[in-house]
Parts: sequence; structure tokens; C-alpha cells
Amino acid sequence: MSAPRPPQPVLRAAFWMLGAVVSLIAIAIAGRELTREISVFEVIFFRNVLCLVVLAPLLICSAENRCRTRRPGRHVLRNTVHFAAQAAWFYGLVHLPLGEVIALEFTSPVWTALLAAVLLRERLTRNRVLGVLLGFAGVLVILRPGAAIVHPAAFAVLLAAAGFALMFVLTRTLAASEHPLTILFWMNIVQLPLSLALSLPGWTTPSFSLWPWLLVVGLAGLSNHYCFARAFALADAGTVAPVDFVRLPLSILVGYLVYAEAIDVFVLVGAIVIFYGNRLNMSAGTVGARRRGHPDPGDG
Repeated sequence: MSAPRPPQPVLRAAFWMLGAVVSLIAIAIAGRELTREISVFEVIFFRNVLCLVVLAPLLICSAENRCRTRRPGRHVLRNTVHFAAQAAWFYGLVHLPLGEVIALEFTSPVWTALLAAVLLRERLTRNRVLGVLLGFAGVLVILRPGAAIVHPAAFAVLLAAAGFALMFVLTRTLAASEHPLTILFWMNIVQLPLSLALSLPGWTTPSFSLWPWLLVVGLAGLSNHYCFARAFALADAGTVAPVDFVRLPLSILVGYLVYAEAIDVFVLVGAIVIFYGNRLNMSAGTVGARRRGHPDPGDG
């Protein structure tokens, strides 16, 4: 009897991407529960500690010294930006419906296209310009300035999305020469003192009931990175990234069932507009890479 054939790479990539989606939703829920009692900076601090505890055995067992880098300044810049973006994202979770936070976060590829054009001198094609315009149109649909009061936390989430985009661009400049373990190590080693310094003035020792949520934040943070890496190793970004859109309806469902948040039609419509803008950005990037003779992200 022959062994069953393994699933196709695209299906396996979708499976890993769903793992990343579940991890991100878990982080959002845990972050909301934790910030009822402790500050955003403490949440990030404990996440850094738990991530380093898990990474330590991998770094020790590695054949090479993965802690060493020739670009410490770039790591510090990348992870300072990432730290600020995380703090703004968690702040948004405290004050906005879960679905709205995720929908606004989906503007990150729009910011990435703009920042890559400025910092990496990537060409803004017609599709990319249209994708950027659709992204901002989606934001206007969600926030409805003039027709509704825009909560300051919405701007914090948009800043977080821009921060994540800048972090992605900086990661591109590191990925060619740095091992993923090195990038993960420096992410936590840079953010640990930052989060501790900002936590100390208003430090609150987490109660025993919060420790399971702290474990969720730390472990889901690592599984998110791992699942993304496995997904993009199996298929290109244009194929895999749309699976992330599943995060929006799941987040809206969680917000409705767990937190009794109303389902906002404008958030759904705006997110769909942003999604199509992101699709245009990704298709433009894939076509551009092929014309230059570069492999897709999943070809390596």
C-alpha cells in the first residue's frame, strides 16, 4: 500500500498562514485581557522575557553564534520602531472594537509600498499607486471623518500600521545577511530594556490569573513568526498573504461573541477596499520581481 501523497505546497502554505492568523488573534485577545490590569509596556516586557526563554535553547544549540551581528545599529533602529508600533497597536486594542483595529492594521502593506519607494527606491507602478489610493479610501470608509467622531486610538493604530511597514522595509535590508534567529534575538534584546524602563514608573505585578494570558502573548508571538516563515517558504506572497484576510471576520466574530461588540458594516466595506488595494500592491511586486529575474519570496 503506497503512502499518501503530501498536500500541495500552496495548501500547506495556507495551513501555516492560518496558524499565523490564529496566533495574531490570540495575541490580540491576550493583550486586551492583560491591559485590564497592567500597562501596555509591561505586556511587551513579559512577551520579550518569554520569547528569550524559548529562544535561548535554540541559540545555544545552534552551530554558529546567532547572537552576533555586523549591523547592530540597523537592528536597534528596526526594533525601536517595532516597539513603538506594538505599543500603539495594543493601545488601539484597549479603546477600539477588535474588528476595527485589525481592519486599520491591514493598511500596513500600503505604507510598505510608499516607504519602499522612498527608502529602497522601488518604483511606484500604476498598480501600486492605485493600491495605495484604495488603501486610503478604505480608511476613510472605516473612520468616516465628518460623519462620525474619530477616536484618537484609530490614529494610533494607523501609526502602528505605518510603524510595522517601516519595520518590514528594514527587515528586508537585514534578511539578506542575517539569520532569522539573529533577527528574533535582537528584536527581544533591544525591546526588553525599553519595555522595562517604561514599565517601572507604574509597575503593577500581574495577578496569578493573568499568567496564562502572559504565556499566550509570549508563545503566540513566536508561533506567529514561525508560521509566517513556513508559509512564505512554501508559496509566494501574492498567494499566501490573502489568507491573512480571514483574520478580519474571525476578529469581528470574537469581538461579537466575547466582548459583545457591534458588527460595523462600514468596517467590513472599508476592509474589503483595503484588501483589494493590498492585492494590487502584491501583484505589482510579484510581477516586478519576475521581470528583474528575482525569485518570489517563497522560491528560496
